[in-house]
Amino acid sequence: MRSRARLASPVAFAAATMVLLTACQQSKDPPVNKAPISSVAAPPYICEVIPLDAVQLMTGVPDPVVGGKFDMTVGAEMNGKPWGSGGCFAYRPTGDKPKVLEVTLSPDGTKDEVEYRIRKGAARLPEIVPGANGFYFQDGSAGNTQAAAVLVHGYDRVIVQLVRGVKGRDNAADVVALMKLVAPKLILDATPAPEKTKD
Repeated sequence: MRSRARLASPVAFAAATMVLLTACQQSKDPPVNKAPISSVAAPPYICEVIPLDAVQLMTGVPDPVVGGKFDMTVGAEMNGKPWGSGGCFAYRPTGDKPKVLEVTLSPDGTKDEVEYRIRKGAARLPEIVPGANGFYFQDGSAGNTQAAAVLVHGYDRVIVQLVRGVKGRDNAADVVALMKLVAPKLILDATPAPEKTKD
């Protein structure tokens, strides 16, 4: 018995192949930039404190919408103590402009809070500012890119919260790296670390 199935013409076959190839190419995500955040803060800055290149790298947003500011004179004006307050917020520039990153400074952190969170499973931050204590963690659910770091020193509590990071990057390492860049600028009563001398 002769089959009635017809073979597609070479032109139609070539056109279908091109459509499939184009669709596959468009569905591929660009490669993830896994470069570490620089250990040296350099301009341009957002909110006068946070390096823009670090924000772009850890959020994957090349041109974030930014809001907020830090007031480093609040403590001196209110009670004569060296502390500041405020926040800096970065958003995607499209759609409903979802928040991707926030860095906040407030005078309400405690060492007890830090130790409690570490007992509950958070990792201890390395020394960033002498005398400060802190922790960091990443949301453990599959595919989640949220991570946060908290550092407490005297009256100051600095929080770096990555709300939407980049899949494929080490999001926890990113918040620790950004904390290293911003905390020394935001914690006013910190004693500078002694400079290392060559032997």
